Amino acid sequence: MQVIKINGADNVIVAINAVSKGFEVKLDGVSIIVNHDVPAGHKIAICDIDNAQPVIKYGERIGFAKGDIKTGDWVHVHNLKTALSGKVEYTYNPVDVTNSPKATMTPRTFNGFLRENGTAGVRNEVWIIPTVGCVNGTVKLLEQYGRERLKEKFATGGSPVNELIAFPHPYGCSQMGEDQENTRKVLANLVNHPNAGAVLVVGLGCENSGVGILKDYIGQYNPDRVKFLIAQDHDDEVAVGEKLLDELIEHAAMARRTELPVSKLVIGLKCGGSDGFSGITANPVVGEFSDLLVSMGGTSILTEVPEMFGAEQILMNRAKDGNVYNEIVSLINNFKEYYEKADMPIYENPSPGNKAGGISTLEDKSLGCTQKSGTSPVCGVSEYGERVKTNGLNLLCAPGNDLIAATALAAAGAQIVLFTTGRGTPFASPVPTVKISSNTALFTKKAGWIDFNTGYAVDGTRTITQLSADLLDFVIETANGKLIKSEELKLYDMAIFKTGVTL
Repeated sequence: MQVIKINGADNVIVAINAVSKGFEVKLDGVSIIVNHDVPAGHKIAICDIDNAQPVIKYGERIGFAKGDIKTGDWVHVHNLKTALSGKVEYTYNPVDVTNSPKATMTPRTFNGFLRENGTAGVRNEVWIIPTVGCVNGTVKLLEQYGRERLKEKFATGGSPVNELIAFPHPYGCSQMGEDQENTRKVLANLVNHPNAGAVLVVGLGCENSGVGILKDYIGQYNPDRVKFLIAQDHDDEVAVGEKLLDELIEHAAMARRTELPVSKLVIGLKCGGSDGFSGITANPVVGEFSDLLVSMGGTSILTEVPEMFGAEQILMNRAKDGNVYNEIVSLINNFKEYYEKADMPIYENPSPGNKAGGISTLEDKSLGCTQKSGTSPVCGVSEYGERVKTNGLNLLCAPGNDLIAATALAAAGAQIVLFTTGRGTPFASPVPTVKISSNTALFTKKAGWIDFNTGYAVDGTRTITQLSADLLDFVIETANGKLIKSEELKLYDMAIFKTGVTL
């Protein structure tokens, strides 16, 4: 198969493999001669599209023609422009989002760590969380000590503590208002994260978001699970921290896996380095996975608000009720106002890598991106730094930046993040970040990065539905403790959304 038509209403097709000028495409009994060399993942017009007329992909408009486009022409940034401009007036047109076939699935289980507050972890790690960037060096020294201590303590293997990880960041001071609140909420939510069996919070002593203030955001905690170190209070803060880590390792080592229902899973949905296949393979597979998870009482979280622009009305129409619809409208409009306040264009997207992979406009990108949400109703909306409050599909306020959005998903309660990509990336997040390739070439080339391949959907090896079932099995294996590629490499990242001035 050389090309694919995604929706019957489309006036473009997507090249599965690179095609040369003069290549003959046969579609619905009609022959189309390709007028240019077209890279894999890029679009070809299947009819004449006059200047300023809509280009249709996924059954939706992805922009307007810049000049006349002829049948067989390569359709990309040179002859296609976004149709988005300014703010939009929305209306709630609810659609039927009943998913009856999946509702009859037998619920699955996984072996996780049931925490005192009723949440479930898929890892049992010791985390070191700095309150401020000034102690980043200290927490890295403590991380080195803690990892060596784990090796010594469990030298014969079988450690019940999966890993010891420090999460340095540059914030926690010189911030004001909402910007400072965001940092405090994210740090507190990570302290309370169920993947952490024990946590050492390290502060300096003079910062705006110090230990005393952060405790108010953390709320009730078990003093055996969470311990605090203020560096300025001790002659040798590293020695004190090492002693505290010894105690925390002992506490975390008491945890054991137990069989739990899949309804306790919270899975983050994220994409990055997308290409022309992302909306055809990887994102639809994740979308069907999300529907499967939700049908069993689990929770999925879709974020990247700027990559909803152009597809937001679809999500709004899937709101479970009018209140959720209004929350989605606020989510979208507030993020547009964020751009306007910074005097930046709202629709400055896609990235150079996206364009090289065949994505031409923000609508093109967003309509592919939101495929990750499947077809389930949107049950809740959370602000940045908030934890999700309801089961089912949720939307979360965060930018498209990979590290920031993945960290926001973890802070919102996700124990695992599914990250689809057509270009590839080695990054990770505070929680297992499963890399899902949209094409087999990437899966083959970057075997050290990619965990799961959906490129099989275009070569006929597996269907989207089969791959979504495979992905559910993979996620459960990961939840049971199977390490993914970034964990094998000991890659862990954490990034906080900077929204305000720096003092």
